[in-house]
Order: sequence, then structure tokens, then C-alpha cells
Amino acid sequence: MNRETKLKRPVASFILLTNIIFLPLFCLVGATSMLGFPKWIFDVMLCISAWSSTFAFAILFKKIYPGQSFMQFVKDKFKNKLKFSVIFIAIMIQAFIFLMILFIVTNTSEVDSIFTVSSWGMLIYYFFNHLLAGPLGEELGWRGFAQMELQKKHSPLKASIIIGFWWGMWHLPIWFTTGLVGIDLIKYILLFMIAIMSTKIVMTAFHNLNQNLIVPIIIHQFFNFFMALINGKLIDLLMYNAIFYFVVAVLIIIINPKNVLYGKKDINVIHAKQEEYGGEIRWREKI
Repeated sequence: MNRETKLKRPVASFILLTNIIFLPLFCLVGATSMLGFPKWIFDVMLCISAWSSTFAFAILFKKIYPGQSFMQFVKDKFKNKLKFSVIFIAIMIQAFIFLMILFIVTNTSEVDSIFTVSSWGMLIYYFFNHLLAGPLGEELGWRGFAQMELQKKHSPLKASIIIGFWWGMWHLPIWFTTGLVGIDLIKYILLFMIAIMSTKIVMTAFHNLNQNLIVPIIIHQFFNFFMALINGKLIDLLMYNAIFYFVVAVLIIIINPKNVLYGKKDINVIHAKQEEYGGEIRWREKI
């Protein structure tokens, strides 16, 4: 029976292809800005570039999981019933961080308005813009595939650190569009990596508690959305987020609820295993 050749290093191939796709798309985003195209064109291009990881995973899918259906894979990532307690606690943690940062900025900032939006219409636009140009395009590849694939060989915590680092490095071109230079740019990069890797650990813990991709999508969305709502110095906002999410990540690592970050591998994470029966490849989930 002829079989398709499987990739030997699927996660590394995914990361590489994601960056190869992202770079030219991001250059187009910059071009639309420099050439003075309408704002909506810029937003559309930014949204498309954010989906580079999904594009990369879709291209590599048949080499990673020969004989499997891409659409079925996607559906399986959302099939588990959402747990209200998991969603509620995750949102409350992020809301608390947002309110703490808002309190700090309110008492230290000299800007006239503490928020970046001035109407409900803009608030709704900001919310869906961040959703489309962020978590919806990124989570399937980075969390749904790469994180879960590494968890087959490593603890979720170690996998989070690895994927968190490369997910952060994927943002590298964006760092140089901030207008920061010298020591300020170095500070921004360090704070960015701390914030994103800490958030990644939080996302992994709550995702493994529920095993539905909606969970990391929500956490990712509110991280981006809440930070964008506050009007303040970029480095200061990033510093506050890095500190608070780092503290939350450390607390979750210490508590390690239901062994979702490290411990016995057979109860830490759902592993997908292939089995062949009469030439048909089926998937079985093992806890």
C-alpha cells in the first residue's frame, strides 16, 4: 500500500513555513501604509498576514497527518464541551490584570483620555479587528497543532516555553515598526518576550483543563484587546502586562491544577495516536 511520506520534524517545518509566509505578507502591510492606502485595506492586509500560521499548517497538513481530513482536524479542536468555570476564571484573571493596569496608568499618566476608543462603535470595531487579526488566525497552528504536537514528547510546561519562544520570535518584524530604537527597543523586546511566554503558559494550562481551542482564543483575544484599550506609553503598558502575566504564570506553575503543566504524561494531556485497521487510518484520543 502506498503511503504518503510523513514529515520528520513537523513542528520545525511549521515554524519555518509560517515565517516564510508571514514576511512577504507583512511587507505588503507596510507598503499599504507607506503608499497611503485607505485604513480598511491596511486592516485587511494585517488580518491576512496574521493567518500565516494557519496557511502554513494547512499546506503541511497532509505531510504531517497523511490520510487525515484537515476540516475534521479543525472540528475536533472545538468538539469538547466548554467548561464555564474554566472560561470564567480565565476571563476574571485577565479582567483583574486590566483593571490593575488601568488603575496604575490612571494615577501616573498625563494624557487627557485614558482609553484609546471614544464610542461603542469603535469599541466593537476594535474587538473584532483584534479577533480577526490575532487569535482566530494564530491559534489553530500555534496552539491547536504545534503545542499539542510537542506535548506528545514533552511536558506541557516545556512545550509552552518552546512554542512561546518561537511564537514570540515570529513577531520579530513587528518590533521594528514600533518606532523604538536603542535601549528602548531592547527593553521592548525583553518585555514582549516575557509577556508572550507568560501568556503562553497561562493559555496552555487553561486549554489543557478544557481541551477546546476556544479557550486559548479567548485568552489571546483579551490579552490583545485589553492592552490596546488603554492609552499610555507602549513600553509602560507592556511592562505592566509582562509583570502581571508573569506572576500569574508562576502561580499556575506552582499550583499546577490537575497536573495540566507537568506530572504524569498520561493524565497531563490528550495524545492523538494513529491506528491502522484494514488500510484505514483512524484516530483515537488517549488521556
